[in-house]
Order: sequence, then structure tokens, then C-alpha cells
Amino acid sequence: MDPPFNEIYKTLLYNQITNTQRDVPEIPFSFSVTAVVEEVELPVIDVSRLIHGAEKEREKCKEEIARASREWGFFQVINHGISMDVLEKMRQEQIRVFREPFDKKSKSEKFSAGSYRWGTPSATCLRQLSWSEAFHVPMTDISNNKDFTTLSSTMEKFASEAEALAYMLAEVLAEKSGQKSSFFKENCVRNTCYLRMNRYPPCPKPSEVYGLMPHTDSDFLTILYQDQVGGLQLIKDDRWIAVKPNPRALIINIGDLFQAWSNGMYKSVEHRVMTNPTVERFSTAYFMCPSYDAVIECSSDCPAYRNFSFREFRQQVQEDVKKLGFKVGLPRFLNHLY
Repeated sequence: MDPPFNEIYKTLLYNQITNTQRDVPEIPFSFSVTAVVEEVELPVIDVSRLIHGAEKEREKCKEEIARASREWGFFQVINHGISMDVLEKMRQEQIRVFREPFDKKSKSEKFSAGSYRWGTPSATCLRQLSWSEAFHVPMTDISNNKDFTTLSSTMEKFASEAEALAYMLAEVLAEKSGQKSSFFKENCVRNTCYLRMNRYPPCPKPSEVYGLMPHTDSDFLTILYQDQVGGLQLIKDDRWIAVKPNPRALIINIGDLFQAWSNGMYKSVEHRVMTNPTVERFSTAYFMCPSYDAVIECSSDCPAYRNFSFREFRQQVQEDVKKLGFKVGLPRFLNHLY
């Protein structure tokens, strides 16, 4: 069932490789922070007020969403419109898919070629290795799927409802930053948004290997449904904190594109997933992305970032990961004229 982590990465796992070697790039500081971290509950926002609340309640809810996005870059939503029944079915279906033998799921015909991913092909040291496997599924794969299985119908339901929630939240954040809220309906199209089903198997070296390397998300918004195992951590006030799972809530986080588009008002925060020595963890994430030609433009007299297309951003990220072993992201697009 598990990918062949031990076999493929045995040199990294069982021979100490240090950064003194010339061919290993210098790892960002945040990758080396492994101290015990405090577990906290992210801000919890009842978003049903956006639909059913009186004007005063709606406005208060919008303010809470904007404040959490500025101060944390992460928050949780309850009464979000996605039923517990759909979420539980999503969890059961993805467990069933991941339980298949490695050879079968790695060649799965359920999704398009390249959807199944595991490990980190570019890893040159333990800190660059992600001990996880995933199905990375474009929204168009889901909506065009004529294979009417319980998996495809559950994914379609989850994806459609996550999409509606993402638009609602993005429009609130646009309004609160003085931006045009119609931008998302015009630019965030189904063929560049996607779902990602994740599994984090038990890991023999949990103090040395990440489930998912520290990173920021290369999108506008991410909506995450996770189980109760825990393992998600993020940076707040220059230290790592662990996110306490909440069975009633979905986790929302701001991506790089929203940080650039809002001229740094909203924060795309570095986060990671820690491994567990005995328990596997599951999660499903929806990523709200624009079309590849959409231009991310700061609306400010003093823009922090230069204009760039989503295609250009993705290409730069891919180049850096291939060359350095990790993503650089927004610092590549800083506006040096100001």
C-alpha cells in the first residue's frame, strides 16, 4: 500500500547527509526549526452570517475574515455550507483509494496521467523530503468524469461546494481590500483550480522528515478538510505553532496570489505538515487558482510586487524547486522600483 519511501530514499534516511556538501543548497532557516511548538486553535468564524445574518452581522463577519487574513493568513470556518455527510464520505472514499496497492494507484486510470504523486523527486537531503502521497486532480477531471462511481460523485459534490465557499470568501476579502470582487468570477476558472487528496503514512524518522515541506500556497485561497490526527503547523510571530484540529471546521488559508494582489495586506503564511511515527493522516484541499494568463496586479501607488501572470509565477516556482529543492515564491517578484 505505502509508496517505496524506504527503498528509494534509503541513502537520505540512513546516511547522514549534511549541508556542508557542495551540491546541497542552503536550506531556508524555517526548514531547520524543529523545537516543540505550542498547539493553538485558529480563529473560528461562523460564515453562515454572510448569508443569513442581518446587515450588521454580515459586516462583522466580513471584518473577522479580513482581520484573520491580515494577522494569521489562516482561519477556520464553521457553518460553511458543506455538510458533514459530504465531508465524511470524502474521507471514506479517499481512504479507499489510498488503500489500493502502490502499483495500482500509481498507474490509476481514475484520474489523468501524473495525478498521483509521492515523495519529493528533487530531494537531496532529509529536510527536502515530503513523506506523503497525493492525488492532484484538476477540477475539469472531476466535472468531465463519466465514471459514475461513489468516488467521482463525492469529489464532484465536495469540489462544487468548496468552490462556492471559496468565491464567497474571496469576494469578501476583495471588498475589504478595496478591490474589484468580480475579479474571481472573471479569472478563476475551473480548468486551473484543483483538488488534492493527501495521505501521510507513518514515518520511521518523524523528528527528521516532514510530511510536507515548509511552503506557501501558490494560489489565491486554499480550503482544507483534515482529519483529527493533527500535524499541520504554521508560522506566527516568527515561531512555529501547531494547529489544533476542529472536527466542525474547515481551514482556510491565503495563498501567494492574494498576498500580491492585496499588496501585502493579506498574508500567505509558511506552513508544513509534521509526520507521525504510528498514525496515518488524511486531508483534502481545494485550491482556487486563476487562468494561466491572468495578471496579478497590485492596486497601489507603491506596489510591493511587479505585475506577473499566473503562468510566469508557476514556471518560476517549478524552476526553483528543480534547481534548489525548495520554492522561493513571492520574493522573486518584489518590485525593486520602490
